[in-house]
Amino acid sequence: VFIHMESSLYSLPCNPIEMEVDHPTYHWVQDRAASKLFSVTKEGHLLFRHFQAGNSGKYSCTISYKKYGIPVSQTFHYSILGYHVLGALHTVVLFHSKLCEDKWTKKFLQDLQDKLGQLEMEQHCKVQLTAILCFPSLNSPSDEFIVQVELEVSLFGPHWDEHCNSQDVEMAIDCYHKTVQHNLGQVQLALTKFFKEHKSFHITGADSLSVNFTNEFVGFLKTKQCSEGYGQTKQLQRCLDCCIVCPPGTFSSAKTRQCTPCPVGNYSPIYGMAFCTPCKDGMITRVPGASSMRDCVRQERTTQVISIEHRIPVLILIMLPALLGLNCLFILSSFYRFCREYWVPSPVASKKTGGTTVMETVITFFSIHSHSPRVGPEAGPASDTSAVDTSTPQGGVEESTAGALSTDMTSDLATVTDETTPMLTQEVRKDSF
Repeated sequence: VFIHMESSLYSLPCNPIEMEVDHPTYHWVQDRAASKLFSVTKEGHLLFRHFQAGNSGKYSCTISYKKYGIPVSQTFHYSILGYHVLGALHTVVLFHSKLCEDKWTKKFLQDLQDKLGQLEMEQHCKVQLTAILCFPSLNSPSDEFIVQVELEVSLFGPHWDEHCNSQDVEMAIDCYHKTVQHNLGQVQLALTKFFKEHKSFHITGADSLSVNFTNEFVGFLKTKQCSEGYGQTKQLQRCLDCCIVCPPGTFSSAKTRQCTPCPVGNYSPIYGMAFCTPCKDGMITRVPGASSMRDCVRQERTTQVISIEHRIPVLILIMLPALLGLNCLFILSSFYRFCREYWVPSPVASKKTGGTTVMETVITFFSIHSHSPRVGPEAGPASDTSAVDTSTPQGGVEESTAGALSTDMTSDLATVTDETTPMLTQEVRKDSF
């Protein structure tokens, strides 16, 4: 059953079919709600004088009577959801003032709302303050301020549907749409007249100081948005753009058209919530969309998890030096590989260095043999060099041979730098023997 918000004197029968019984009694109860008294007519109809979002829910009605002297009872179940058609008026009013302090603006807003109360009763609407801003005036920024007041006007006030008393859903919805369009124009005219008549608000403080708030501009914007606690779920097939009340476990804030599940750690126990209620400290819900405080449970944290959390800083301090050492080794190894790859001497320089070393070794070797005296039983005293030269003709041969080798070796050594070391060594040995 769908009932429009702020419906006047909407009645719901206990039994959906006509029953002719003697002396019946009726008993209405609502699920998920504390025991309370309901307005029930003598025919057993449940009566809603001004239907609100919180009146939505699951209801049960039990009818009891006697049939052939035997007590009989029947129970009927209903799911009641509130809804509303689209239509609202957004109003912006600018006021000039000499002060921009909270204590003065609060008194001014209170006086403004009190005066708007009479307009609400006459136009069957609700005027709600949504925002207030205060900033310096462009003309005189040093001693004048602009106070911007934003008002949201809902057309669904008490008795707004006094001309739509049909119990037929299709006829009622059609009447609601026409009434909203008519009331939008009427409320806009009424607000324009109101701010012309109340051009200035004179506010007096406790210290006898007074401040004037003078309005200069009034702007209107017709909007089509859901009220807080309502969303477009398209459950009502006869009015697909109507806003349906958000069920428990969901919410909708201002200027939104969808009902959103409550996030983890929050819950909404009734229909039409504009915000979710957070769980108590140290408690959380397991999944989003919780609809009862019983869904809040304590966070499960085992001893092992807590122990690991306490050990994490110590483990970081232990591992930090090792990580720094590995990082240094990696940098050094990278530097070493770079040096080996790009700083090795050229092959030509290596060959020259090796050839020069071999050449020096060969020169030293032959110098020793060419200048050392003969040692043997036939050799004379070391001082008698002439005897050696005359008595031993081979000595002259050896000397000349050594001299020849020295000359040949010099020519061979001149080319040793262009040839390999093993070839040079073999030639020298061949000439020596």
